[in-house]
Amino acid sequence: MLLRDLNISAAVLLLWVQALHGSTLPAVSSYEFTAYRMQQYNLAQQKHGCRGAIVVAEARSADEPSLTRRCVIMKVPDFTTEKYLQAQKQHAAAVLILLPRNISSVPFDTIKNFMLSERDALLKETLMPVYVVPEDEQMLYMYEEVKQAAAMHASSIFIRVLRSMVTATAFQILVSNNAPIKAVTDNAVVTLEGVLPGIGEDAPTIVLTAHYDSFGLVPWLSYGADSNGSGVTILLELARLFQKLYSSPHTRPPFHLMFSLTGGGKYNFLGTKRWIEENLDHAESSLLQDNVAFVLCLDTLANSDELYMHVSRPPKPDTPMQAFIHLLEEVVSSRFPWVKVGLIHKKINLVDSSVAWEHERYSLRKIPGFTLSRLEDPRSELRGSILDTLSQVDLRKLKRNGMIVAEALARYMYNLSDKGSPKDVQVFKGQMEFHDGRLSSLMSVLTSVPRASQLLDREPSHVLLVSSLEHEFKRYLQQVYRHTFQQDKRDPDITFFDQMNQPIVMYRVKPAAFDLFLGGCIAAYLGIVYYAIQNFGDLYTKLKAAVKSKHQ
Repeated sequence: MLLRDLNISAAVLLLWVQALHGSTLPAVSSYEFTAYRMQQYNLAQQKHGCRGAIVVAEARSADEPSLTRRCVIMKVPDFTTEKYLQAQKQHAAAVLILLPRNISSVPFDTIKNFMLSERDALLKETLMPVYVVPEDEQMLYMYEEVKQAAAMHASSIFIRVLRSMVTATAFQILVSNNAPIKAVTDNAVVTLEGVLPGIGEDAPTIVLTAHYDSFGLVPWLSYGADSNGSGVTILLELARLFQKLYSSPHTRPPFHLMFSLTGGGKYNFLGTKRWIEENLDHAESSLLQDNVAFVLCLDTLANSDELYMHVSRPPKPDTPMQAFIHLLEEVVSSRFPWVKVGLIHKKINLVDSSVAWEHERYSLRKIPGFTLSRLEDPRSELRGSILDTLSQVDLRKLKRNGMIVAEALARYMYNLSDKGSPKDVQVFKGQMEFHDGRLSSLMSVLTSVPRASQLLDREPSHVLLVSSLEHEFKRYLQQVYRHTFQQDKRDPDITFFDQMNQPIVMYRVKPAAFDLFLGGCIAAYLGIVYYAIQNFGDLYTKLKAAVKSKHQ
């Protein structure tokens, strides 16, 4: 009977320990998942991104006071520049960021703060590995556990010690790939070119261009919906609409309309640079060598009620570019008066090897051009983020901005203002209007796979995307060419690095203090049983006397 009571007491003790743990979330002892490493690249002799990949460390919350040799687990709201620099300063082993599956559920202020921290993190290099992984049940369980452990630091010393010895669950994060990170210098950059020929052999040329690649903290999660899926979508829809006008001799304008989709835009507009060099320096005949009226670059146009025209030098009076900009302002004031339009002049810094906007590549070769964007600052965090997804796109504003460009182009090419046409005249309406369904489909296709430059010439689905863009060009344009630029391996313009996605194992373990506590409990239990057996006669006599006195 005494032994039964002792067993009951031990069971109650174990139940109390489990109750003190307080967690009802499921967790396996080990869990393998794929995480995506932060960008690593060299551009213009400058190193960016993280240089490390190996992680063998215990998971800790960003709220912990000591992060040395720990893997810091963060959600999107936790990832701030301050906390990121604090992890670096304390020599954290790694940072693991949990990305929500549904970005649309994240508040706008949280998205903006994350984008700012993302931009700051990519400005310089770090030896600390940084990984991003989509959230799932096991990741969220680990996050809640490490957050609870961090919260215990506000409790009394006794509670903290008791929890660390009895209830604490530790998570070990392991990246077991010991292969060295290798440089990749053989990436190919593809630029597409197509033309709608105008009336007359000496007709001036208008160039419409947009870069199609994306950028963000990690290449495998960079979908670039607004920057610059929006620019590509508007350009493809302009190609469809103007093809109808060019298909008839009665409506064909006296302008060649050239379209180009360039790669490497997120890396100093490398594809644009090489394409211009090929057309001007190596081709026997090119529309860029003839009379170019102006170049219009489309960049980040899927949101906001602001439009900015970025120029390297103010357009001179009575020039084609000045006339077109005036017509674009006229379209906005007559049909969309709530939209703010501004002209921003930024000189090109010839000492700096990098350029801010795509039109600067043309300006350096004395070709007039400007960039149309909803962004005022070229360093805006909105131009490169893993949170730039389809949920951040406003298709109504994307359509409106496309219509503004189309109407301004039509007014310029057909000289409608000088012909006395009303300021609010609509060329593109009815069957000639932007199609909502096509805009939505194009954006969906462009954001179906990440368009980071490191992936576009290697992964089958990404190669297929570029081929799909080429097919769209061939469907509506003439003289379509695909230019593939290989880098010089001895002196590459940009150097990428491999191991962009890694298998990671999370182990659920107990701390060493728990083994000491458990050993102590077992020793105490065995000691009680041993004492009871050795003194069974005395205990039985005392128990019998206690029962007898109770009945009396």
